[in-house]
Amino acid sequence: MTVAQSYTIESVASITGGVCYGKENLIVKTLSIDSRSLQLPEEILFFALVGARHDGHLYIKDLYQKGVRAFVVSNSECTDLKQYPEAGFILVPDTLCALQNLAENHRKNFSFPVMGITGSNGKTIVKEWLYQLLNESYSIVRSPKSYNSQVGVPLSVWNMNSEANLAIFEAGISQPGEMDQLSKIIQPTYGIFTHLGDAHRENFKDEVQKLEEKIKLFSSCDSIVYCTDNKLVDESLKSRYGQNKELISWSRNQATNLMVVSEEIKGNRTFIKTKYKKETKEINLPFSDKASIDNAITCWLCLLNLNVDDETIKERFLKLEPIAMRLEIKEGIGDCTLINDYYNSDLGSLGIALDLMNQQQKDKSKTLILSDIFQSGYTNHQLYKAISKLLEQKKINRLIGIGEGISSQSKLFTCNASFYRSTDVFLADLNRNQFKDEIILIKGARNFHFERISNALQYKAHQTVLEVNLNAMVHNLNYFRSLLKPSTKLVVMVKAFSYGSGSTEIANLLQYHRVDYLAVAIADEGVELRNAGITIPIIVMNPEPHSFDTMIEYRLEPEIYNQTICLEFEKALKRNGVRNYPIHIKLDTGMNRLGFVHHDIDTLLSLIVSNDHFFISSVFSHLAGADEQQHDDFTARQINSFTQWSDQILSQFSYPIDRHILNSAGIERFPQAQFNMVRLGIGLYGISATHQEKLMNVSSLKTTISQIKEVSKENTVGYGRKGQLQTDTRIGVIPIGYADGFNRKLSNGHGKVMVNGQLVPVVGNICMDMSMIDLTNTDAKEGDSVLIFGDDYSVSKLAEQLETIPYEILTTISRRVKRIYFQE
Repeated sequence: MTVAQSYTIESVASITGGVCYGKENLIVKTLSIDSRSLQLPEEILFFALVGARHDGHLYIKDLYQKGVRAFVVSNSECTDLKQYPEAGFILVPDTLCALQNLAENHRKNFSFPVMGITGSNGKTIVKEWLYQLLNESYSIVRSPKSYNSQVGVPLSVWNMNSEANLAIFEAGISQPGEMDQLSKIIQPTYGIFTHLGDAHRENFKDEVQKLEEKIKLFSSCDSIVYCTDNKLVDESLKSRYGQNKELISWSRNQATNLMVVSEEIKGNRTFIKTKYKKETKEINLPFSDKASIDNAITCWLCLLNLNVDDETIKERFLKLEPIAMRLEIKEGIGDCTLINDYYNSDLGSLGIALDLMNQQQKDKSKTLILSDIFQSGYTNHQLYKAISKLLEQKKINRLIGIGEGISSQSKLFTCNASFYRSTDVFLADLNRNQFKDEIILIKGARNFHFERISNALQYKAHQTVLEVNLNAMVHNLNYFRSLLKPSTKLVVMVKAFSYGSGSTEIANLLQYHRVDYLAVAIADEGVELRNAGITIPIIVMNPEPHSFDTMIEYRLEPEIYNQTICLEFEKALKRNGVRNYPIHIKLDTGMNRLGFVHHDIDTLLSLIVSNDHFFISSVFSHLAGADEQQHDDFTARQINSFTQWSDQILSQFSYPIDRHILNSAGIERFPQAQFNMVRLGIGLYGISATHQEKLMNVSSLKTTISQIKEVSKENTVGYGRKGQLQTDTRIGVIPIGYADGFNRKLSNGHGKVMVNGQLVPVVGNICMDMSMIDLTNTDAKEGDSVLIFGDDYSVSKLAEQLETIPYEILTTISRRVKRIYFQE
């Protein structure tokens, strides 16, 4: 959701070519395309976007009840003014086109400079760093987070207002033809190309086509900043724009506008010397990785081109901070949940963060720690009055306001609120015992340094953490959804602590993204989810008779796999006086695990057909070898058997019954057997049998180096003196052992971990709580991060070392390992 100047429904209809129904004079200030994310509903114009698996028109009734009154729709059946007497509707042929046309028209109202950034990687980093480097000199409008898509760009451009004098927008594409529309919306006067990489390559004929599509963004630019070291980028920009635009470039290899003379890395800092207009210039960067250095040089060249003086550049680059691309969810003191979003502060991102907060356990109290918000375009009174309304709508229990601005408007807030002039004053007054069993959102502008508050409230039991990327999980969910028919339902497996990722956090995310069912292994897992506020249907795959009463109490739906379990569950239903309860029938078509076999079906039907205590919600089976081509004939026989047996069952009932047999591998490899439901398991967590390149890694197991010591070759390392040394060795001790899930079979060089981008072997036997690694050929220091598995060293590679499967590794990570969740 984004905020701009006011428009009437009538004026929006005129701009978009739509037809008005109802209240034509409603005034709107904000745009929304997500019914789950609402701020100040009376100011919203909701666009009912329609996609392959979603239809915004379905949520109009709910939005109206929540106070939204203005809608852009493409379905005339939704414009019933008797049902929505206070609403205003704009009927258009295509709601996405209407959103884009409105933003394009809005852009025409402003003549100040607009930077347009594109490339395969680094767009958001460059945008955010330019904001950091320039916000003391300009009033800047920029894309929220990484809003760079066909929807994100118009929402970003809508932020342009008369208070600003510079805009910075990023644009990303995944298909040919998409940049044509984004270019018209942004109309940049100043172009920046970051990097050409592999992202979305599969949707383009080749790298040349992808690049040619991306640089369409620059058609309206006066000048373009880029690096000439990629020959294809250099040649393409010169060929298309060299005659009519100013090309401003930097290079490590050739004379150009900014020529890198030397780069010296010392620890985590990089000292760069360059030639610019025959002058030697130097900066000191607080980073040492190549991607950050490249992005920083691009920003440096932009500042030089804007005539920012050298001393100012040096001073601002020293203050350059890492970009928190994602909200971070951690375990806090006193059984609290912390949500860190302390690098970003504006009204739009506050709404996003509050929505994430509301995805968490709904019965917990909610506390917001909020700093002053700068450059909002509102007066302090207008801004904090709007925030007060937002907090009331989101049911925030307590506000801690930090800063002169928010403190001056303390009387506007009706919730339990306290105010402090600065972060230092708050920390001096902090009583950690005041925070217990609640969700705490820490949301502040960068210069308030709220990371200090996070550190004070974070539970610090273990340096070893499992980082879970919720954005990657949503990407994987959407990938598998893209393989399904729009009508196909989705069951997602969250058993075994969601494959080690954490139960309630993952379930909350999946509920937010409207999956149809969750599935757990045992009743206790389902009870935990219900207690955390999960309301969608939950299937228990391994139900046990002693838990049937609990399952009924918590509305958990059992898998019924034989006659005995069916009769026992019927007894429980009678005992609890319950009728018409959903059950799920398991058929064994070849897995030879749980399930009815073919000759049992008549007996099953005799138990259920005339029984009013339960009804069949679904019939399903398990594929034994869907992930391996060598078993395809067997899989085909399983699918054929399931079709025949389930047909036999469904023919006896007049009500609809869902059918599902496909697992993650099956969804990818046997789409013809979708029936009307599928089960997604390991694929959600980033593992694919056939298209690994389509998925994103979700989990990263990390620890740190506790101690480094020099050990002479005459000595040994670890229990049993198994760590035999061939030379004098630099040994690092890391706080992770087999009690954390770091398998003891990785001892004595069988396993490797990654330190500063370099694989190093395990030395000696892995202990219960610690392990030793060989750092002899690295420049590692105590406190450096160690990657056990993650983006740069996959869990699949670790599984190969152990001669096992990723499932085992993920599910054996101890619960004492802290889970930290990231979400953009």
